[in-house]
Amino acid sequence: MQSGVFCLSASPFLSLRKTHTAFQPTRVSASTSKLNNLIITSSSSIPRQLSFSLPLSSSISSKLHHFHARATSVPDSAAADSSDSNALLNTLELGALFGFWILFNIYFNIYNKQVLKVYHFPLTVTALQFAVGTLLVAFMWGFNLCKRPKLSPNQLAAILPLAVVHTLGNLFTNMSLGMVAVSFTHTIKAMEPFFSVLLSAMFLGENPTAWVLASLVPIVGGVALASATEVSFNWVGFWSAMASNLTNQSRNVLSKKLMVKKEESIDNITLFSVITVMSFLLSAPVTIFMEGVKFTPAYLQSAGLNVSQVYIRSLLAAFCFHAYQQVSYMILQKVSPVSHSVGNCVKRVVVIVSAVLFFRTPVSPINAFGTAIALAGVFLYSRVKRLKPKTT
Repeated sequence: MQSGVFCLSASPFLSLRKTHTAFQPTRVSASTSKLNNLIITSSSSIPRQLSFSLPLSSSISSKLHHFHARATSVPDSAAADSSDSNALLNTLELGALFGFWILFNIYFNIYNKQVLKVYHFPLTVTALQFAVGTLLVAFMWGFNLCKRPKLSPNQLAAILPLAVVHTLGNLFTNMSLGMVAVSFTHTIKAMEPFFSVLLSAMFLGENPTAWVLASLVPIVGGVALASATEVSFNWVGFWSAMASNLTNQSRNVLSKKLMVKKEESIDNITLFSVITVMSFLLSAPVTIFMEGVKFTPAYLQSAGLNVSQVYIRSLLAAFCFHAYQQVSYMILQKVSPVSHSVGNCVKRVVVIVSAVLFFRTPVSPINAFGTAIALAGVFLYSRVKRLKPKTT
């Protein structure tokens, strides 16, 4: 039977005495003396709280047990609700990031194509995009929205090659967008997995699996079919897009091969910010030397262009260019590289469809079929990258 515990407080100065009793000295026996000594010793050591165990009925005991069970179950349910709400918020945040990634990419390609169609200076456009990105990075560092990095000379030396290939990759992309349709440029850029496998095998010693090699077949075949039937096909635009694939994948390989030690490494977002600033410092003098200063209002007016439209669309394209890459790195910190590749494939499909609809690009059935095969190969490649080769 269960018992309840009750506490009784007693003062250490509490004394017991009889009233209306006169003191009469008497002869005390030995046994009585021992008893008195025991009482005096016990009373001087009485604790502040005395505990007594009293029996409780079974009904009261069961009610107390039920109350204890309910009291202990409340925090568990609250913790579960908190965990579910956090998971829901993380899912919504990730979904919003993917949405902004695709949206910024769509607007970048539309505004960028509108500018490059009438303003044929891809170096100037590229330098302007890095300049706007540098201003955004300086704003975030200045207001502590992002932690300002303190880089060592070894880190700067390791990042410099990444900035070089990053600058060349975006320059070649702008050159391709200025020469061919947006949809065709992104169809060619679907060849990125091919260059990734090739460069990783050459410089990192990574041997691709049979499944990875098999996924490259529809990518190469689809791009070849789409190129053969492309209305806006141009060799300069084609090779510029191919060069963009080569430089972008070289950046990924160099980031694995040339990055500094792990204890000195920096996060992806900070790395992207530093690369943006370095790319502007690299592209600005080359642009002035190669193309001169041809973005002034006087020059645009002499070329018969609408100055306000060119400026506004150029700035919007530059903002979207930096924003979609910033969001891409934020997503990469939350998901695995394979999931990021799947999202990149979906993004490319949406960009191609949006560009075809916005610019009303003529697309033949065979061209659309080739593009679909290439994109399906990219999706297959991102899935088979999960498979790890068996080791003995």
